[in-house]
Amino acid sequence: MYNVSVSPHIRDKSSTTKIMADVCIALTPALAFGVWHFGWNALIIILSSVASCVLSEIIFELIIKKPLTVFDLSAVVTGLIIALNMPPTVAWWIPAIGGVFAIVVIKMLFGGIGQNIMNPALGARCFLLISFASRMTDFAVDGVSSATPLAALKAGESVDLPDMFLGLHNGCIGEVSVAAILIGFIYLLARKVISIRIPAIYIGSALLFIFLFNLGSGVPSLNYMAGQLLTGGLAAGAVFMATDYTTSPITKGGQIIYALLLGLLTAIFRVIGSSAEGVSYAIIIGNLCVPLIEKISVPKAFGMKKKEQV
Repeated sequence: MYNVSVSPHIRDKSSTTKIMADVCIALTPALAFGVWHFGWNALIIILSSVASCVLSEIIFELIIKKPLTVFDLSAVVTGLIIALNMPPTVAWWIPAIGGVFAIVVIKMLFGGIGQNIMNPALGARCFLLISFASRMTDFAVDGVSSATPLAALKAGESVDLPDMFLGLHNGCIGEVSVAAILIGFIYLLARKVISIRIPAIYIGSALLFIFLFNLGSGVPSLNYMAGQLLTGGLAAGAVFMATDYTTSPITKGGQIIYALLLGLLTAIFRVIGSSAEGVSYAIIIGNLCVPLIEKISVPKAFGMKKKEQV
């Protein structure tokens, strides 16, 4: 007996497990640099986050008597991305709570992988930012607190661009080093896990809108514009989060609209909003807009007639 579905019939060696394994490998340079730069507590945060996501998925599926899907590595990826967005000195139980929220509330209650309406890791980060605001914005290292480069830029100060590219400054564990993120980006492109379309348009449009929004107070300096690129979650968000298969459009036109929307929202949050950062909120709002974007961007099937005007 054969079950033959309608065309197109596409064969591909890729699988969810292989794709997720590639994402884990791509995330490794940024997270490894974070452990080297910030110390062992960063590693504890990573392990706590991943363990929480994996255990949450196993326990939830055992309770509702569903087949275990944890071996597809999607829960591991969620845990790594949560850890990437954590301050290096945060208590280990905070990312653990975030892992439970990401897997149970955002992923499993919506039907599991492929059904969630927003990126689980970013949804968890925003939940933690609301629930533990002071802890999630405390970037003190070795008892010394200093402003993040984005906060310094928003205050009108200049920043050290080489240090920002390498990651020798305060910030979240996996977001500080653009060099390490770039290594992961190149790997994902080489493995054809993602295309350059969403990251390039997102980053380019974010910088363009940031430039335009600042024209009212004069032409932004090169240090300011380069700082916006090299600090905060822009690079990490564009590479690892905005490209999520489930929560991004499938058509080229839809991806362009989506990336432009993310760039606009990020610029609004960074320049007009009270917070220096805005990538997480921009991507989540963009995720929620994906069904509408796809409705207007998916091409009509060949042979379909336009509705007659009454």
